[in-house]
Amino acid sequence: MNAIIPEGAKEHSISLTINGQPRTLQVLPWTTLLDLLREQLDLVGTKKGCDHGQCGACTVLRDGRRVNACLTLAIMCDGAELVTIEGVADGEQLHPMQRAFIANDAFQCGYCTPGQICSAIGLANEGRADSRDAIREQMSGNLCRCGAYSNIVAAVEEALPQMREVRK
Repeated sequence: MNAIIPEGAKEHSISLTINGQPRTLQVLPWTTLLDLLREQLDLVGTKKGCDHGQCGACTVLRDGRRVNACLTLAIMCDGAELVTIEGVADGEQLHPMQRAFIANDAFQCGYCTPGQICSAIGLANEGRADSRDAIREQMSGNLCRCGAYSNIVAAVEEALPQMREVRK
């Protein structure tokens, strides 16, 4: 990105862990987490959808909880542990949520899928989804323009018990 940087603007040093890797980075105060991930770190699995926090395509996990990377300033993540879609799998072993999305055909074009999966993992971490209605409500911040919602709910519902077992 070739933005004009105001004279006197200072970069700030932040330290964080991204997908298990400790990083120290220099960021301008107005850099969003989304732009840091995509433009500085080439982690392009996190998608830029609306850039206004309305679609959820940019959802990542910050300390295990869901955040919209487009609304989060990178400097707010100093000291945080971040997980993007690139860090969800364990090497070649897919995360249970990824396997459930595949098994339930919970995507069509795939653009929203990284944010949907991160949001679903965050939902599981939060432990508040105990029914299909609760899953739908808790996932309502993630839009799918293709309309794969019923398959997404089925995938989340399938993966939740597996994730509860892993946390025990």
